[in-house]
Amino acid sequence: MGHRIHIDGSSLVFEQDTTDTVLRAALRAGIGFPYECNSGGCGSCRFEIVSGGVDVLWPGAPGLTERDRRKGRQLACQCRATGVLTIRVRPGTEYLPRIAPRRRPARLIGSTDVTHDIREFRFATDAPADFTPGQYASLKLDGVAAPRAYSMSNLPNAQGQWDFQIRRVPGGQATAMLFDRLAVGDRVEIDAPYGLAGLREDNPRDIVCVAGGSGLAPMVSIARGAAAAGMLASRRLHFFYGARTPRDVCGDHFLRELPGFGASLQFHPVVSDTASADAAGWPGDRGFVHEALPRVLGDSLAGHEFYFAGPPAMTQALQELLMGPHRVPYPQIHFDRFF
Repeated sequence: MGHRIHIDGSSLVFEQDTTDTVLRAALRAGIGFPYECNSGGCGSCRFEIVSGGVDVLWPGAPGLTERDRRKGRQLACQCRATGVLTIRVRPGTEYLPRIAPRRRPARLIGSTDVTHDIREFRFATDAPADFTPGQYASLKLDGVAAPRAYSMSNLPNAQGQWDFQIRRVPGGQATAMLFDRLAVGDRVEIDAPYGLAGLREDNPRDIVCVAGGSGLAPMVSIARGAAAAGMLASRRLHFFYGARTPRDVCGDHFLRELPGFGASLQFHPVVSDTASADAAGWPGDRGFVHEALPRVLGDSLAGHEFYFAGPPAMTQALQELLMGPHRVPYPQIHFDRFF
């Protein structure tokens, strides 16, 4: 049995399944509810309760400040309505889902190591894999308390294949399940698609993708999507990958399969640990990945479309670089915050 939720001051009403969150129910109903990470970290989905009650799934979620809590605000991604609910939030057209997310059972059909700590997992569903390159899914794994968000690395397809490049987290419950216990044929639940940083095909600007760690997956999907759409015939794509050590560098294997690699598609790996770079005789760029952008692109950053994914420190540094000294307009910057 579901619960009816009304957005105060509007005619918007939607139903929430008792197993869903307020946020996911709104997105499934085609409502532009503000959000980013969908996991309690960013705070973008804050709302106020006008009437009714909720169950809070993660009371200590970092997306809420102490001031938010004093004012009675909640996170839509961490709440379930317990009955009829009226909330105060400001939906936006920029949050309208291009494809409404839905749950689907999936089975593991294979996996391949990408680096010493990143592995690509391939799942299959009976229905087509509908998403925009750069979006992410929520995976529900048996024995893991809460779903985990992972970005797709492949392209949407009618065959129902979903590929994820996932980095092992030391002590991580979900990645221990994926890396150590999940076998071919085992089932998971995929809830998708989510995310606001999907590929835009309707602009003429050159593209810059910046990935750090397992942020590789959505950026590979963006590059593949740009190539499949024929975008690289008329513009360039610069793919920056930030790694800690030389053995962490990856991504070029996937990009080499795309037309224009080495010409319209350029790969720029950057290693931040100079000691390991020296020991390995690393011949490439060094430092933090965001510092490499001006070295490669000079003063032309404002003429590019940017997509990036990686650790919060990296995405924050990129925002400050692009919007500060280089004055890149915010509509040309696309990323989803994860914590």
